[in-house]
Amino acid sequence: MTVNRNEFVARVSESAGLTKTDASKAIDSVFEVISASLSQGHEVRLVGFGTFAIAERKASEGRNPRTGEKINIPAARLPKFRAGKGLKDAVAKAA
Repeated sequence: MTVNRNEFVARVSESAGLTKTDASKAIDSVFEVISASLSQGHEVRLVGFGTFAIAERKASEGRNPRTGEKINIPAARLPKFRAGKGLKDAVAKAA
């Protein structure tokens, strides 16, 4: 089962005792702060949940699978998430 944004807002609203509007604003704020921190090169550590960080990917050379032609893959900065112990344990219990 996938939880979409509206379902997520409803669950946070119910769990925290907030209106759906306030829960939506809070969720948006969390995502904005994480995005802004990562774009500035900072790591975001939420103890027990996980760590958001930036992974640096070096430039490389690849091949087009259809034509076999060589292509250059540019260097990139990509967001990365590592689950913390609390999240890992919660998922393991659910399995």
